[in-house]
Amino acid sequence: MGLEEQLPNGILLANVEKLVNWTRKTSMWPATFGLACCAIEMMTVGGSRYDIARFGMERFSATPRQADLMIVAGRVTNKMAPVLRQIYDQMPEPRWVLAMGVCASSGGMFNNYAVVQGVDHVVPVDMYLPGCPPRPEMLLDAILKLHAKIMDEPINAKRARLKLESGERTPMIPSSQRYAPRNRMQRHRAEKQQAAQRREMGSDPALGALQSTPERPRELKAGR
Repeated sequence: MGLEEQLPNGILLANVEKLVNWTRKTSMWPATFGLACCAIEMMTVGGSRYDIARFGMERFSATPRQADLMIVAGRVTNKMAPVLRQIYDQMPEPRWVLAMGVCASSGGMFNNYAVVQGVDHVVPVDMYLPGCPPRPEMLLDAILKLHAKIMDEPINAKRARLKLESGERTPMIPSSQRYAPRNRMQRHRAEKQQAAQRREMGSDPALGALQSTPERPRELKAGR
């Protein structure tokens, strides 16, 4: 089902701001900055299971001059901080930063002189993602919320000032609610996929917690 079937007369109306923001959010190229174990989870979203190519982000750029999203995955040391800032300065505008994991967000367990206590001391951060390490689903949820922020960004200084003065904020709706299936067949298919993933992880479909092996009755232990 194409876009032309959704339009009544083949005409689509939009303002320039929404159109520009739509093109930005659907063609974000990440500049990978994997520093620790969170980078493994970041690499996973590029595989076929999570397929980040659905959002136009399959190309992890090796050069900052062709990237507009920096995913800082892992702890940032004081020795690495100047390199991170240099890469950020080489990225073209507009650019965004996603702090992936608690180490990149606040230093995590490394509360010492060698680790930066939050990447926001080095570069401005647009989205914080908690977890140690966060799962790939959490990274996709953070990216989708960043997309929602990009769609609400003003494209000039005057509109940005008016939005700041009005106190308007982008609502951060969970992706499970924002993109929930609408008809019964799609909901049933999504529930089956979630149940299969929980079984694969060894978790309880009802609670989502890890199942422990139930203790056998004493009668069976004694051979009765």
